[in-house]
Amino acid sequence: MTILVTGATGAVGRTLISALVSAGAQVRAVSRKPREAELPDGVEVVGADLTVPSTLTADLFDGVDRMFVFPVDRGVAEVVAAATAAGVHRFVVMSSLAAAGEFPRDIGSASHTHHLAVEQAVTARTDDWTILRPGTFATNLLSWAWPIKAGMPVRVPYPHSAQAPIHEADIADAAAVALLRDGHEGQIYPLTGPQSLTRIDQVAAIGAAIGRDIPLEEITPAEFRADVARFIPEDIIAMLLHYWSDTVTEPDLVRPGVRDLTGRPGRTLEQWARDHRADFTAT
Repeated sequence: MTILVTGATGAVGRTLISALVSAGAQVRAVSRKPREAELPDGVEVVGADLTVPSTLTADLFDGVDRMFVFPVDRGVAEVVAAATAAGVHRFVVMSSLAAAGEFPRDIGSASHTHHLAVEQAVTARTDDWTILRPGTFATNLLSWAWPIKAGMPVRVPYPHSAQAPIHEADIADAAAVALLRDGHEGQIYPLTGPQSLTRIDQVAAIGAAIGRDIPLEEITPAEFRADVARFIPEDIIAMLLHYWSDTVTEPDLVRPGVRDLTGRPGRTLEQWARDHRADFTAT
């Protein structure tokens, strides 16, 4: 049995591949730059760009039984169609909590629209799927790395809003279970970190992990927009501000998916920050 992993060189993909290899699985990884992939020994790396169907070679799916579907910007439907035609029968999809449309803020948002389309690209073609819906990624907090390393305040709107950031390794561990073990077909698992923390507490958790206090400065939504407009599309900025505004009065719920799949609670944000200490420190 060969497991095909897309998004192989991302934060989740790398960790997932390591978990699969440790479990003795045969892994084929897809990378746009296979020579730079730097994946574990024994992993077969295939060069392809999932957003460009013409790069999908005929042998990409040879011997593949199961596939991890990373939600690339476009082309997922074509990839899944090619995979099912080649005989791949089980798919584990990385989606987003926004796809559930539980809150008015999610409906029609960039994340809701995109991830729901990714899910439907799979569920329309097979019944043998498992969908993982992680909430806020802890890696989003790497946007604070530069001011923290520089000793400057972290500037945030809505500092009292509360999220449950998830460690990318917990997403990878959950995906590994869904790929390696039977019994998860047709299931949707919402995934979050183990604690809902205000943005004040999130900064404090990073400070505890690196051993120093980190100053925080509250800014207005307009100031945030001005800070990030050069780097983040407007629809994403609007989605983030709406999300943070909502979670002031209704903090993110802690979801059970990590425990349901792995049998243990997710890693804390402080553990995530310790794992990423080098990103937040100058030396």
